[in-house]
Amino acid sequence: MQGSRKARIWRTGLVASTTAALVATGAVLAVSAQAAAGCRVDYRVSSSWGGGFTADVTVTNLGDAVNGWRLTWTFTGGQQVSQAWNATIPSGTSAITATNVSYNAAIPTNGSVTFGFNGSQGGSNPNPTNFALNGTACTGSVGPTTGAPTTPPNPTTAPPTTPPPTTGPGVPYSNTPDGFAG
Repeated sequence: MQGSRKARIWRTGLVASTTAALVATGAVLAVSAQAAAGCRVDYRVSSSWGGGFTADVTVTNLGDAVNGWRLTWTFTGGQQVSQAWNATIPSGTSAITATNVSYNAAIPTNGSVTFGFNGSQGGSNPNPTNFALNGTACTGSVGPTTGAPTTPPNPTTAPPTTPPPTTGPGVPYSNTPDGFAG
């Protein structure tokens, strides 16, 4: 009786630890599946005045749905963000990281999120072009995904199954008009 109780406790512990390991593995897989495979950014300066501007940014997710996003870019004209809405953007730097707020964290496949900000500029105000969503460059298309290698296409013509004729003893070739010797 004592031995069966120990075995039952041991099995319960084994099942619990196996379940915990599977749940942890599933959680890791679920997090890694949230990387966007493609995105598009529409950046538009909607207002400009001496020393400042207002910009609107729309991010369209072309890849897998994400829950929690981070859009990065760098201003090349020394611009800086001073105030933002519908995103959290630290001020005082030209290397920008905009992150979601609580109510717009999820972007489904082909869905979009829009935010805006006021910024300062020293002279020129070129639009940024180097956007990345959760580390994936926003090129306007879906990039290649990693996975199983693709198989090469089938050839369109099958190779011959019979060997070509071999030359053997016979009439030798000649440079005569009919191609035969003598």
